[in-house]
Amino acid sequence: MKRNISPIIQPSELLALDPKNYILIDASAGSKPRYDEGHLAGAFYVDLNTDLANIGDFAIGGRHPLPSPEQFGILLGNLGIDENSHIIIYDDKNGSNAAARFWWMLRAIGHEKVQVLNGGFQAAVKGEFPVDNLMPKAESKKPYPIKNWQLPIVAIDEIEVASKTGNQTIIDVRDANRYAGLTEPIDLIAGHIPGAINFPFTKSLDENGFFFNPKVLKKVLEMELENLNLEDTIVHCGSGVTACHLLLAMDYAGLAMPKLYVGSWSEWSRNNKEMVLAK
Repeated sequence: MKRNISPIIQPSELLALDPKNYILIDASAGSKPRYDEGHLAGAFYVDLNTDLANIGDFAIGGRHPLPSPEQFGILLGNLGIDENSHIIIYDDKNGSNAAARFWWMLRAIGHEKVQVLNGGFQAAVKGEFPVDNLMPKAESKKPYPIKNWQLPIVAIDEIEVASKTGNQTIIDVRDANRYAGLTEPIDLIAGHIPGAINFPFTKSLDENGFFFNPKVLKKVLEMELENLNLEDTIVHCGSGVTACHLLLAMDYAGLAMPKLYVGSWSEWSRNNKEMVLAK
């Protein structure tokens, strides 16, 4: 999809905008108590588990399967979001929590005017963006019209073929220890999908936890992932959330976005598939 707006917005740029001209979203997964105590002024809260996923059997779609387009459209309408809205999203882990997932979902329905705040909540606070504990009231609108997900998504069967044949490159963005099977804090089994390469999402960030600028980021990604045909590349993580951080980084760098395996390791590891485990 053609970009008409940068997918990343800097804290200083956010501070300069008129709040009447954008809808601010806090997508910090598991941080509702912090949101209730204090959040960026005017921000609405979206919950990863109940708003950005339709959770059921983890073996079918993983821990955070996408909601239906109809469900997502209702959520957006309830937030006062329509096709013309400028949406700015943040979380408390610079997009690796759920901000990038919400960004990807919006891009996947064709919404262009959406950005993720570089540095997230902490950077905005440091930049003196006002914080309060008031609950904004959305101007509820009719459900956002969504026909389907327009960005490429792959299912477990396609991953299995790619794993066995190498016809597509599989990128695992989890940290190196989880990829190696040395630790697994969430899922039942530690390891990775056979044939997958590891590119921890943190490689897109500088020493202060901010995304590199687009030119530097492009060099980093092209050096680390050289000779990849991104259209034949699949990105995954634990449950299809942090994977979106790499997709966001690629878009910010001006590169094509690969496919997303939403089910990720949480689905794969529960289906008796081949796995690479720690020795």
